[in-house]
Amino acid sequence: MAKKKRTATPSSAGKTANTGARTTTSTSTTATAPAGVPAGRTGRPADEPPRREPGPDGSRATGRPSRRRIIAAAGTAGATGLALGATGGALTRAAVSGTTPTALTTVGSTEAMFHGKHQAGITTPLQSRGHLIAFDLAPGAGRKEAAALLRRWSGLAAALMAGEPVPGADTGVALDAGPSSLTLTFGFGRTFFDRTGLAARRPAGLDPLPVFSSDQLDARRSNGDLWVQIGANDALVAFHALRAVRQAAGGAARVRWQMDGFNRSPGATARPLTARNLMGQVDGTNNPQPSDPDFDRRIFVPAGGEHGWLANGSYAVVRRIRMLLDSWEQLPLAKQEGVIGRRKSDGAPLTGGSETTPLGLEKLDTDGRPVIPANAHARISAPEQNQGAAMLRRPFSYHDGSLPDGSPDAGLLFVCWQADPLRGFVPVQRKLDRGDALSEFVRHEASALFAVPGGAAEGEYVGQRLLES
Repeated sequence: MAKKKRTATPSSAGKTANTGARTTTSTSTTATAPAGVPAGRTGRPADEPPRREPGPDGSRATGRPSRRRIIAAAGTAGATGLALGATGGALTRAAVSGTTPTALTTVGSTEAMFHGKHQAGITTPLQSRGHLIAFDLAPGAGRKEAAALLRRWSGLAAALMAGEPVPGADTGVALDAGPSSLTLTFGFGRTFFDRTGLAARRPAGLDPLPVFSSDQLDARRSNGDLWVQIGANDALVAFHALRAVRQAAGGAARVRWQMDGFNRSPGATARPLTARNLMGQVDGTNNPQPSDPDFDRRIFVPAGGEHGWLANGSYAVVRRIRMLLDSWEQLPLAKQEGVIGRRKSDGAPLTGGSETTPLGLEKLDTDGRPVIPANAHARISAPEQNQGAAMLRRPFSYHDGSLPDGSPDAGLLFVCWQADPLRGFVPVQRKLDRGDALSEFVRHEASALFAVPGGAAEGEYVGQRLLES
């Protein structure tokens, strides 16, 4: 049967959170797969086609079997699919570089790599569907059970991200889909270290976030021992991974909370654009650029630190931010733009230029007032206003129906990445807490902080250097 070719998810440098950074991928292999990793993942059977080595961006193009192999297909259909897959990578790569729109036919063919220097889902191009889920270890479960769970989850992630069925008992939800840029990212909360007897190895970056005066946090939807971020460009592929993760938790961990989000689909616009949030604002401007010389220093934990298990990892701050859309939408356009400090049409600063034009913070209008208001969100959160504090924002929007008063329960699942939250998220949020004009239209309802270890090499599972050292 003819096989459809998959094309690697691009990770080229971009301007926003929905453009990816280049990552270095480990090419080391081992002859024996760890428990929970499907046979053949760490070695190649004699009859399997040669595997293409990872490119410098940590992605790969591969013709390996996927879920499609178990779907009967005519030879002509397979040939057509092969042609689409062969061209899809070029179209997708061009899309993130800002030259050519992403063709919808490429959406299913893109693949992110599980093994690598960093976990996928941090600099991976922003996907159209996301699930954030936190777990607490079950009573009586400790370090041994946690290690077995991460081993199972890593095996699942490696298979699913390659577009393969769940080993053993696949639900069939995604049988006819390609990888669709699926990523699974795993992190540890502060309480995980106490419950596994590893408190001495807990990094200072997991110290509790300070209390902010504008917070209205629901403890039931905050924190957690373990965190999994799932993203994909197909809702069924994302749901399939979500079900697999929950089922693989077995008796070792229980769901603490789950949040489901979405973004614009690749190919939905005539040209690649920065994502918009539910307020209609361009969201992701001024993200650190992978091409910046200090990008890795700001986003990833360096090797050689006190906690070597976290090398090449990052910290994720997760905030559920409800938007008061009924009030926001009553504001005239000019008022909305004044609250943000940017034009709604294209994200450019009110001082002119394009989205990427630096803010003219010193520019005054004819009445001597700042063109970008003193309490504008863009001004207060700008790195130059916060001693260079920077974080990589990679959010999802959410809509969970209506509240009792009829207003929409909708907003932003804010996820930001940084090498140190005390130098990234915290100083910026403190400034916003004291006088951001946007605060009148949002409510911070849940909060969590997780340490996300670096990527797993071939033959490893995520977190192995913490749990087995």
